[in-house]
Amino acid sequence: MTFLARENNTMKVDVTLQGRRHTVELTHAGERPQWKIDGCEVEADALEISHGAYSVIVDGGSFEVQVEESSTGLRVVADGYEYSAAIENPRERKKNRAGAAEAQGRQNILAPMAGKIVRTLVQAGDQVQAGQGLVIVEAMKMQNEVRSPKSGTVERLGVVEGQTINPGDVVAVVA
Repeated sequence: MTFLARENNTMKVDVTLQGRRHTVELTHAGERPQWKIDGCEVEADALEISHGAYSVIVDGGSFEVQVEESSTGLRVVADGYEYSAAIENPRERKKNRAGAAEAQGRQNILAPMAGKIVRTLVQAGDQVQAGQGLVIVEAMKMQNEVRSPKSGTVERLGVVEGQTINPGDVVAVVA
């Protein structure tokens, strides 16, 4: 998932959980990452134990959390309870408020960074909407979603799962 806005060594996302928006910040300073939720520091750590399954520790409590995509965002199951969630990149919200236009014409979607393709979300011939995820790139132990800049048809997928990519490599073509 690519939902991170970076400011120095801080990553920030807005998370809507059960209809309520929260700001989550992760700062890498020193040996341990520092977490803030809605401006309040919390002791937290998370480790992906398998695809979509995480071991999460928050303020000394340990939880196994399952996360999967749903038609309305994310479905999160933690400690036997199910939650609906959505993650929003603050940069995207600012861009959308500014009335950014959808890209026109045939678009080569380029890799924004070096990394490894961990998941392809579409196939050649699929119809996509502007902003829809195409592939997930893992870089520096973070997963980032590369999205389509326009609505259209995936003409060609230029990568496969497990492939290593460099910045500027064509990951997909949308027409």
